[in-house]
Amino acid sequence: MKKFRVDLWKDSEYTYAAAYGFMPNIMAFLHDEDNEKRRCMIVAPGGGYCMCAPHEGELVGMDFYKRGFNIFVLTYTTDITMSIPLKDQPVKDIARAVRVVRKNAEEYNIDPAKLAICGFSAAGHLCATLATHFDDIKDDDPAYADISCRPDAVILGYPVITSGEYTHIYSIQALLGTNPSQEELDYYSAEKNVTENTPPCFIWQTLGDSLVPVENSYLFANALREKKVGYAQYVFPFGDHGLSVASPEQFFGWHGGEYSTEQLNKVLEHVKNNTLINVSEQRRAELMDQFFGEKKAPEPPKHDEGGEGPKMPQGNPFADVSLWPELAYIWMSRII
Repeated sequence: MKKFRVDLWKDSEYTYAAAYGFMPNIMAFLHDEDNEKRRCMIVAPGGGYCMCAPHEGELVGMDFYKRGFNIFVLTYTTDITMSIPLKDQPVKDIARAVRVVRKNAEEYNIDPAKLAICGFSAAGHLCATLATHFDDIKDDDPAYADISCRPDAVILGYPVITSGEYTHIYSIQALLGTNPSQEELDYYSAEKNVTENTPPCFIWQTLGDSLVPVENSYLFANALREKKVGYAQYVFPFGDHGLSVASPEQFFGWHGGEYSTEQLNKVLEHVKNNTLINVSEQRRAELMDQFFGEKKAPEPPKHDEGGEGPKMPQGNPFADVSLWPELAYIWMSRII
């Protein structure tokens, strides 16, 4: 496996004020054993537009890597302080990521016409935004200006879709601030912006999601259907938000993808040192308590009686949810 990082912007191009030294990037995981032009996937972890959660990045990417994809894990702009609205910076990040991958298709050994994006929760919103607004997102760098940022397939896991009644309000606040215009709310309500050119989408969620109501998925699926855009939708009956691949590996001590928290870690240094930009003392106190307060030590993972290693509880309550990567793989095999 070839693994390397690619920064998405030049210093002069990236001006988000609350980056604290962070640069949006992709981490590549490429097959190197043959010359086959492979399908590829850019995976965007969720986190309420406040952070990038590692278990929704590399863990997902490795599942599809094992299925033959070349993988890129995106770490895009977020703001845990919720102090400076992100606006269009995250979607610019993912659009540039698509263009970087396509521009370097020969080097990365991928088919540029078989590029999927995959996002969870707020990153599902990010992917849905790109899927519905790819024509709007221009790139001022001549090296990328003529490269399409339209994905060929889109996977959305428990996505935030709407800015309306069923939204996840904190994701929208991090993105647009606490006083967005109606025009902004409509633009970032993905179900209102589906067109005939929106790429095919695979959507999955759980009925029991307590953070992002399942209505988000139905709104987007219905909008796709109205515009005759191909899609698949799976709603599983049990499970809360944030299940990722729902595998035993995930639930029992998986570690990895620490690079996804780079911006968060940089910000937290400023939280400790009280050198934040445009952040109230109340918000700093909340972050101090959240990340530096006393925490109960986690219980060690339980092992099966045979001592073979961690296993899901008897009857695996997420056995159905854990099938979504296989379902998505089968679906993509028909699409790209």
